[in-house]
Amino acid sequence: MDHFLYHKGTLHAEDVSLAEIAASVGTPFYCYSTATLTRHFRLFQEALSPLPHLVCFAIKSLSNVAVLKTLGDLGAGMDVVSAGEYLRAKAAGVPGERIVFSGVGKTHEEMRIALEGGVRQFNVESEPEMRALSEVAVSLGKIAPIAIRVNPDVDAKTHAKIATGKKENKFGIPITRAPEVYAEAARLPGLEVVGIDVHIGSQLTDLAPFEQAYQKVADLTRTLRAQGHAIRRLDLGGGLGIPYERANSAPPLPSEYGALIKRTLGDLGCEIEIEPGRLISGNAGVLVSRVIYVKSGEERDFLIVDAAMNDLVRPSMYDAHHDIVPVTEAAPATEAHIYDVVGPVCETGDTFAKARPLAPLKAGDLIAFRSAGAYGAVMASEYNSRLLVPEVLVKDDQYAIIRARPTYIEMLNRDSIPEWL
Repeated sequence: MDHFLYHKGTLHAEDVSLAEIAASVGTPFYCYSTATLTRHFRLFQEALSPLPHLVCFAIKSLSNVAVLKTLGDLGAGMDVVSAGEYLRAKAAGVPGERIVFSGVGKTHEEMRIALEGGVRQFNVESEPEMRALSEVAVSLGKIAPIAIRVNPDVDAKTHAKIATGKKENKFGIPITRAPEVYAEAARLPGLEVVGIDVHIGSQLTDLAPFEQAYQKVADLTRTLRAQGHAIRRLDLGGGLGIPYERANSAPPLPSEYGALIKRTLGDLGCEIEIEPGRLISGNAGVLVSRVIYVKSGEERDFLIVDAAMNDLVRPSMYDAHHDIVPVTEAAPATEAHIYDVVGPVCETGDTFAKARPLAPLKAGDLIAFRSAGAYGAVMASEYNSRLLVPEVLVKDDQYAIIRARPTYIEMLNRDSIPEWL
């Protein structure tokens, strides 16, 4: 469910017309709904109750500070994978005790920033990282709380580029080696072992892989406790999928996911941490674009829009589907027209949809790419020297620009010409 609905023939974000925002902000732009963000976060809170738990929003899915503050004020923790994301969480007012630092390549400087600023735990990905973290912590006179990420060798049955839990993936340590790695961690002077971390991938639409992974984590918890480790937290990652194609997909609900966690891990007495990103932010955002031209081709018609692959890269990178709808609602029984929806970037890959049936559209019409809140703005670039897309946050009948579109002068001024030129 989201809060992007037609009202009097125009698509609204909550109580604000997207056409009104487009007239003020220009296109393309991202728009996020506070009500949807709030609802989806609370679904996870309810799903894990009454277990002791912390729902940490995966910042990599949507990192705007205003969005992070919206969720942080509701009690969300934050899952970060870089110093930049850590500092965004802090800028949003999220305290260190609610920030989990993940990521496979943490630098010494990133470790220092988090240790000095406060952190709930580091999710350690390798033995070299574990040793480096101990050294940094000792140099600062601190103790770093850690969970070690284990790789359970479970096939998440998702896109190959977002699967993270098989033995050939770069993430974590093999679960079979966990006892020896935890034994070394216990000997390192700058570390405190607090838990186990696992994350098998993103956009999962079946609970079976989660169950396989969590059963292995339950067994490992008992083994490590028997060896003297005080395992009190289980970080289960994120990954629950959303329905990008609304007409024919129904991923598991947070309530079903929560029931699985309680069934497989609820008897261990551990605090549960989860790190959803996409399911909180995905359907909470749309990308609004304007039709530049309708081009008739020999075999098909092309809808050329002012958004491009640099603004929303998922279709190009992952062959991802996004529902596309007109901002002005089509009349009932309007016959669909078949289009390839493409952007202006000089690459064939700058294609959002092929042979997509849409209401007939013309130059100047507005369209919205649904389910674009996750991995949209955060993956945007200035490829082709196109300006970064602005972001807008809506709450009830109000909206605010939470990241302005830069000017061309601002973009150019980031470059500098050396003296010899």
